[in-house]
Amino acid sequence: MAITDPIGDLLTRIRNGQLRGLAKVKSPNSRLRARLLDVLKDEGFIRGYTEVEVKSGAREVEIELKYHEGQPVIRELKRVSTPGRRVYTSVKELKPHRQGLGVSIVSTPQGVMTDTHAREKNVGGEVLCQVF
Repeated sequence: MAITDPIGDLLTRIRNGQLRGLAKVKSPNSRLRARLLDVLKDEGFIRGYTEVEVKSGAREVEIELKYHEGQPVIRELKRVSTPGRRVYTSVKELKPHRQGLGVSIVSTPQGVMTDTHAREKNVGGEVLCQVF
């Protein structure tokens, strides 16, 4: 079965894993997913991830979820831009999410980064998701 929204699939796997209290979840690998996971790791929302090769030669990503006092670090994980409705924003329109406590992850011509880094580099792009 083909996945039409790989980013939405990744976010849902993370969300479901945290609801179940799992230490690790697996997801198919791609460059965009890896860049998104890099941002989540740098911002402290996940412990890390590793690439694992499965039997058929395909690669998967094993994501280590992060908890604080038994509660997931990620409280809210929301997909903004979907395949049916792309959301692009200029650097002027990039506003802090949740009064600076949350993070919007943006895909820019200079790579995938947080809204704060995008404002620092003065670039806009596609808003992939918001994390709080």
